Amino acid sequence: MRARKLTVQIGWMCLAVVSLGILVFGVVVAVAPVTGDAPLYRAYGLASIGLGFFGGLIVLVPYRRTERWAWWTLWFYPVFWAVHLVGNLPPGTDHIHQVVFIALSLIGLAAPVRAFFPRGRGPAEPGVPSRLS
Repeated sequence: MRARKLTVQIGWMCLAVVSLGILVFGVVVAVAPVTGDAPLYRAYGLASIGLGFFGGLIVLVPYRRTERWAWWTLWFYPVFWAVHLVGNLPPGTDHIHQVVFIALSLIGLAAPVRAFFPRGRGPAEPGVPSRLS
């Protein structure tokens, strides 16, 4: 049981870093948009703030409670960053942060997989979160 709690802790920390990175990027872009179409960049910044904020809330509450829907929902992060990497999309041109965020997202989802889906247990009842004992 202790190992499961540790994997969940590692997982939520990794995913919280990704959420915080997205949120901080959004704040920077919303406050100080790059040259060009400032209103468009501010809109991107606000969208990023929302993504980071709501992702962070999912990480900090239902994910830490090991609710399966939160685990499935957070698969958005590695997909989001993989699309940015493959599509050569912003932010930045070095793409190192995208690889780091993909890795952190995958660690955050893979490490605690047994806490979310314990062996020998059937599917959780709808509306009943899977809890660590």
